Amino acid sequence: MFGKGEYLLRTFTQLKGMPVVDIGDGSFVGTVSDICFDAHGFFLGLLMDEKGLFRKGRIFPADSIFTIGQDSIMINGRSNLKSLSEFRKAYFLQSHQRLQYKAVYSTEGEKLGLLADVYFSEHVGTIVAYELTDGFFADMMEGKKKLEPPGSLTISKDAIVMDFIH
Repeated sequence: MFGKGEYLLRTFTQLKGMPVVDIGDGSFVGTVSDICFDAHGFFLGLLMDEKGLFRKGRIFPADSIFTIGQDSIMINGRSNLKSLSEFRKAYFLQSHQRLQYKAVYSTEGEKLGLLADVYFSEHVGTIVAYELTDGFFADMMEGKKKLEPPGSLTISKDAIVMDFIH
């Protein structure tokens, strides 16, 4: 599935730092700095560092993303940008309520690894896989694991639980 088929798969790490452009007027809005999830693992949007001296990071919701291209992310207007305060209960891969390197367990009690990254397809807002690590040396010997999205996902401050049965 990975790297095959008709859709290009990329990790969030590959999107980080990518420019964000408004398709309405062609203006540069900022750069991608993080990805945002709810407690069930649903993609909510991307955190952006905005252009300007006193600008705080804001979220462009998944439904305002027009396309994730090879070199930039196109959005449908700045008016769709949301304040970070509107996402207080959200989780982020690398900042705020951080998910990266959080322990991942199956509902059967098996520790699957630590969340390292997520994979996107070209379909906007679709997370098609989770990348897990067992640490630097294990990754060098065996490589990182890629898991397709489970039937359900639960995120807490302590761990991520993936249910592959239901």
